[in-house]
Order: sequence, then structure tokens, then C-alpha cells
Amino acid sequence: MNISVEQLSKRYWLKDPAPQTFQQALAQMVGVLRRGKPFWALRDVSFAIGEGESVGIIGRNGAGKSTLLRLICNLGRPTSGQARVTGRVAALLELGVGFHPHLSGRENLYVSAVVAGLRRAEVAARYADIVRFAEIETFIDQPLRTYSSGMKMRLAFAVAMHVDPKILIVDEALAVGDAQFQQKCVDRIAEFRSAGVTLLLVSHDMQMVRRFCTRALWLQGGELVADGPAEEVTAAYERVVCPLEAKRTDVEVVHDAVELLESEAKA
Repeated sequence: MNISVEQLSKRYWLKDPAPQTFQQALAQMVGVLRRGKPFWALRDVSFAIGEGESVGIIGRNGAGKSTLLRLICNLGRPTSGQARVTGRVAALLELGVGFHPHLSGRENLYVSAVVAGLRRAEVAARYADIVRFAEIETFIDQPLRTYSSGMKMRLAFAVAMHVDPKILIVDEALAVGDAQFQQKCVDRIAEFRSAGVTLLLVSHDMQMVRRFCTRALWLQGGELVADGPAEEVTAAYERVVCPLEAKRTDVEVVHDAVELLESEAKA
């Protein structure tokens, strides 16, 4: 197995509001209220992904998708359980992860590629191809802090595409740049699939999931509620979730979030 996730859970503590009375302030000082309310981003999630599988992860905002990917990429510690990965990973997570704003694009390119597992000589040999793919030749020696968000993600994507990964993890990173660049990214991912690279894709675009993935995991409220063929799971998601989302107001979304936090605090 390339990826094995066993009873993975992640709990965060939400801060209590500022104390309104002397008694609340005193309780906070002595630690009674210091930790706030618990919020479970993930709860007892388990699955395994074999070599060469293409798996989509779907769910509403706040379902735990990005938290799951971060733990798989060892960018945080789980509260309980474990995630094990075998093979070189190229991960495209939230914008700017692994980049330093005061280094130039060239320096960030080298650092990211070396961290991903390439030797410096290998990076030098692929440097021109990476920069050409990212389409930032004119700006490669400028500080990253001067880059637009699209330029940063194009650089991150270009590095990930050239480190020979065994596992490619993508978190909503395909909406980068113009239509031509997006198509170039889609074509490269398709090449990786054909070459047997394991793909883990988070997306709200069910068509994208069906196009690239043969299997889908559906997260809801931090729990894995469905794991099966991509066509079946995405169809069920569209039947159940999409109509509800279309009818929900912002007030209803906030109300549900508050109810969730209160129920977790009582658990």
C-alpha cells in the first residue's frame, strides 16, 4: 500500500470568548476555561490506497479534507491514529506551503525540489524545464513576496510535476492561471496516471473527480461516510449534498456550525 490511514483523528481546541465578568476572568486565569471547546476535524478515519490508484476526496467545506491531506503529508500531528506513506510524495496543498517569501523564485525552486527528494544536481538538470512549465522566466530571480498567488501556485505545481513522485497529492490546486495553463496541468496529471503514479485529489468539482479517479472517499463532519467507485460516490454526493447547499442561506450554515460545536463540547 502507498498510503495507509488507521483510525486517524485530529482535535482542535477553540478559544472561549473574552471573559465578561470577574468570575469568568478569574476562572480563565486559573485554567478552568483556558482550553475552550473541542472541535474534531477528523474522527476515526481509516482507509488504504494501493500503488497506482486514483482516489478523490470529496465533501463540503470544513469536512476535514485538507486536514486529512496535511496529516498524510506529515504537516501536523494527529490526536490519535496514524497515517503511513510509502514512496516519494509531491503535494500541492494550500498556497505557499514550503515556500519562503524572502527567497527568490529560483531559491524556492531549489529548496522545494531538494525537500521533495531530488539531489541538487538533479534539480539543476531539470531547472529550465521547471521554469518553462511555470511560465515565470522573467520573474524567477525576484523575491517570492512579489509574486501573485497564481505565480506561486504555478511554481509549486511545476516543481511537483518534475520530482518523479510515486504519489501525487492535489488539494484544489487546478484552478490556477489561465485556461491554457490549467489544461497543461490536467494533461500532466493524466500522464502521471498513465505511468502508474498514485493520485490523491481533493476537489469540489465532481466532474474532475470522475475524470481522474476510479475511487472516491466522502468526508462529512470529519468522518468517512462513503468509500467506493468514484461514479457511485460522487453521484450520491450530488443527490444528497448539492441540493441542500443550493437552498442553504449563510445564516443556516452558521447555525449548523454552532450546533456542531455545541454537540462536540457536550460529547
